[in-house]
Amino acid sequence: MRIIDSIPHESMTISIFQMNDKFQVKFEAGAMEQTFKFYLEDVKSVENLKKLITPDFIETTRKRFNDMFLQMKSVVS
Repeated sequence: MRIIDSIPHESMTISIFQMNDKFQVKFEAGAMEQTFKFYLEDVKSVENLKKLITPDFIETTRKRFNDMFLQMKSVVS
């Protein structure tokens, strides 16, 4: 797996990887991460994939990170 691109964001690291027949988009925020896998045959190119990662997609992912953080905090404290 190798990193092939990234998407700039002020509070998360968003990396795009390619491995075999898939692209993986990894979002990282602190100690948490979320990875979405897209088949190459479905998106065709990195440019098309980046068009799918809209501001709404990113915001939904950010909200999920908040839920993940609250869940983690509830079991650690």
